[in-house]
Amino acid sequence: MTRRQRLTLLAAILGSAVVTVDGSIVNVALPAIERDLGGGLTAQQWVSNAYLLTLASLILIGGSLGDIYGERRVFALGVTAFGLLSVACAVAPTIDVLIVARALQGAAGALVTPSSLAIIVAGFAPLERGAAIGAWTAWGGIAAIAGPLAGGAIVDQASWRWIFAINAPIVVATLVLVLVAVPPTSRVTRRHVDFLGAGLCALGLGGVVFALIEQPHHGWTSPVILVPLIGGLAAFASFLVYERRAAEPMLQLELFSRRNFTVGNIETLGMYAGLAILFFFLTIFLQEVAGYTALQSGLATLPVTLTMFALSRRFGALADRHGPRLFMGAGPLIASVGILLLLRTGLETTYVTDLLPGLLVFALGLSFTVAPLVATVLADADESDAGIASAINNAIARVAGLIGVSILGVVVASTLVGDTFAANPESVRAFHEVLVICAALVGAAGVIGAIGIVNPRRAVEARRCAGGQLVGAPQPAVDPTPLPSGPPVIDPVPQEA
Repeated sequence: MTRRQRLTLLAAILGSAVVTVDGSIVNVALPAIERDLGGGLTAQQWVSNAYLLTLASLILIGGSLGDIYGERRVFALGVTAFGLLSVACAVAPTIDVLIVARALQGAAGALVTPSSLAIIVAGFAPLERGAAIGAWTAWGGIAAIAGPLAGGAIVDQASWRWIFAINAPIVVATLVLVLVAVPPTSRVTRRHVDFLGAGLCALGLGGVVFALIEQPHHGWTSPVILVPLIGGLAAFASFLVYERRAAEPMLQLELFSRRNFTVGNIETLGMYAGLAILFFFLTIFLQEVAGYTALQSGLATLPVTLTMFALSRRFGALADRHGPRLFMGAGPLIASVGILLLLRTGLETTYVTDLLPGLLVFALGLSFTVAPLVATVLADADESDAGIASAINNAIARVAGLIGVSILGVVVASTLVGDTFAANPESVRAFHEVLVICAALVGAAGVIGAIGIVNPRRAVEARRCAGGQLVGAPQPAVDPTPLPSGPPVIDPVPQEA
């Protein structure tokens, strides 16, 4: 690996890391933000969901912009905008300003996430690319671990504002690396940007999410809720119709005619909705009801990530040998049992006895599922479609979290007193209702996988997708070589991956 390649890889890692971390680090800061700026549970949902909304609805078009205008230019633009908007979040004087800044920050992140992988692909030869993407994925996972822990420490010792301000020096370093190491891109296509499709998608998701979050304040019959809800559904339906007929769509709907691709993405919807719901409400519950500090709530979920790091690639290798159907069916069912074990939580929640067992079982089920799930989705697309297939699966994973948290917010708000969590039995009951629904959702995803997935005829390298959408777009997992006629063989796991 040359010096320029090392610096290019470092730029891609830093750029994608800040986007990944900002999607999760804010959860540990939500109670502190609410205490400082107010707004209750509704505001907490919007601080998280405004970011996810624009990131999810624009990530597909963000990926296409790199092909049209050059990945270096789009990456640098996205990183610069992300840094400036991070500063805007840090100095936000009101909750409304913070929410707007978070929405714009998500739009910038939609430029960074796909282009960070694209500059690696452009900067490395095919034989070197696997090791580089493996390093990019691994460091993305490390960022996912470090983010909530660092965020908890920052909130406890300084202020929630610093979790955004700390992005500024990272962004500056990334831009310096881009200018020094990443060469300008000559591969620019004449394709057009699907602005109409992106607008319809954003309006559709935004209208539905707005209605779900604001419903507890206005009621289902209020025009304030009905207009954006119906308008959002109509816009999203129009988006699907338009994408089917568009000459250059940002969402290739024909991929959904393939069984494993469709079933895998439905399972992604259920699994990642459950994942987002669990971590969003668990973090708030631990701080506002159980009395944990921000750092303690960040540390609480550390065993989940560590377990996935230890087991995901091994289960991916087993899925390569035996086929993904067993793992995609059993994994979510195991994870749902882990979620139900968290019903032991209450006003007095002991970590070792009340939290840790459920989290470990949940992590085991997640480790069973993630690598085979992502690899199967990618394998059912042609090799030439691996990039868009990964982008679609990435977008669905993010939309799942967005919609899941919004819908469960309606359930919670109907139980809470005063639209906020507090140390009282109503808050415990609301959290337990969330856990039961979350477990049912994840378990249903497992049933869908067990019934719908067909073990593929092509070689599917699930071990290369160990991080799944937790760390961004995984590398293509399809080996175009036909499977041998004899018994399958597992190659040793590459050291560089």
